[in-house]
This record gives sequence, structure tokens and C-alpha cells, in this order.
Amino acid sequence: MTANTNINIRTTAELKASSNEVLRRLGLDMSTAVNIFLTQLVYRNAIPFEISAPAHPSARLGGWEGKGVVSEDFNEPMDEFEELTT
Repeated sequence: MTANTNINIRTTAELKASSNEVLRRLGLDMSTAVNIFLTQLVYRNAIPFEISAPAHPSARLGGWEGKGVVSEDFNEPMDEFEELTT
């Protein structure tokens, strides 16, 4: 299918830059991401993800946002904690 129409959207410069950075890391561009969204919208006949507000909009994680790491070894995080506390 050949793209033959344009869609213009308005957003903030900050949201555009942040989105482009995430998409770059995923190996996508904005057009591809929007086309994926629109395709899934049509296939599902619904928004293809849950839309919700933060439970506590004023709550902060103290700088830990996006820094969580999933470990394959259950004891690894405890070992790291012990190293930091001794």
C-alpha cells in the first residue's frame, strides 16, 4: 500500500522530541508509528491500548522513573543491596 495522504497534528515540541527519541531507539519513525497505531485502531475497532490517568498525578518516584531493571536471578538485587549497605 502506497501512502498517498498527509495527516497534520499539533503537539508540544517537548512531546515530539521525546517521542522521536523513543521511536529512534525502537528503530521507527513518527510516520511508521502513527501508521501502526491507525492500522491497529482499524483492526480492533478500538484504541489499541488502555487509556488512563495516573493514580496519583502528584506522586513521584524520587528519580527512579524508568530506572527499574528486571533481574533473571532473584538474589541478584538483594546481593547488590547488601553490597551498598555494608
